[in-house]
Amino acid sequence: MGSGIQTKNGKAFEYACVVALYKSLNSNQQVTIADSAQVETAKKLYDSISEGMKQSLDAAAYAAVRVIFQLEPQLWNACGNDPLYLSLQADAAGIKGDVRDVLCIRKQNGWEIGLSCKHNHHAVKHSRLSDTIDFGKEWLGIPCSKGYFGKVVPLFLELREMRDRSKEEGSPALWNDVEEKAERYYIPVLQAFIDELKRMDKENPRQVPELLIHYLLGKNDFYKVITNDKNRTTRVEAVNIMGTLNRVAGEAKSIAKIPVLKMPSQFYHIDFKESSNNTIEVVCDEGWQISMRLHNASSKVEPSLKFDVNLVSLPSSVYTQVEPWDNKMEEMRTKRLARYAKGILSL
Repeated sequence: MGSGIQTKNGKAFEYACVVALYKSLNSNQQVTIADSAQVETAKKLYDSISEGMKQSLDAAAYAAVRVIFQLEPQLWNACGNDPLYLSLQADAAGIKGDVRDVLCIRKQNGWEIGLSCKHNHHAVKHSRLSDTIDFGKEWLGIPCSKGYFGKVVPLFLELREMRDRSKEEGSPALWNDVEEKAERYYIPVLQAFIDELKRMDKENPRQVPELLIHYLLGKNDFYKVITNDKNRTTRVEAVNIMGTLNRVAGEAKSIAKIPVLKMPSQFYHIDFKESSNNTIEVVCDEGWQISMRLHNASSKVEPSLKFDVNLVSLPSSVYTQVEPWDNKMEEMRTKRLARYAKGILSL
């Protein structure tokens, strides 16, 4: 699937989640969808996709709502804190350290939760490396060394010169035409990145692994919602680092307790993935494992490279539920929970 189509479907899924939340919750309380450019854009993209894709995204979104509904009583028990506001965040929020796409907010009591919506992929971050980007300072608050820049600057300058020269000639240089691009660029840039991460860890013991995870996951707790169209399921993971998820609402409680995840303090392994020339693996204690694939984000040669970062594994204590889209028993359970919620509200 092309990145353009993936982005389009991803935004459409965000809108489907907002609508599913609204339709599931507005019968017992006042729910307001924010009138914003982000919502308008997502709606246009949702309206532009095929009916079959709409049905899939809707089913995936309602499956996610069924799970989160059981874990967040603040969603359905307003306790007088009406209205419930639903909104979509701008992409720039992720750059600033907030990976949540959908927000559910009660302004009256300061409560909020967020959803990070993923359509058929698990990527958590798309960060860049270049001759001017100090990833250590930007990601971790620890500046990169002169040694690191001494390794990567010549490589990116070579790409910059290649791009500029081709522009002058009127024919943009393409990555497909670059010979041995992995050996010339991917491998040496990744090796410099590995060496620098190890140096930072050695000079700042027991700090860098946690800082890296915080950078990748952002500064707010959230529910990660991942669709699997092939299996017709939605996976919900509760990323609860700060302990802000799963709050009670008056007498109403969640059906399950979501644990606070332990952060890593040690790197067990940082190296290339076996048989790969563009992907490294970062294995930490407490069950954290990260995969980082370096690639050219554009077909045209540019003086930067981009990471696709995936969380391969989280601590075993993470609350995870895989919800089928078509499960009549789940529909019956949701109706029972709705009746239970109405009973609580009538007390």
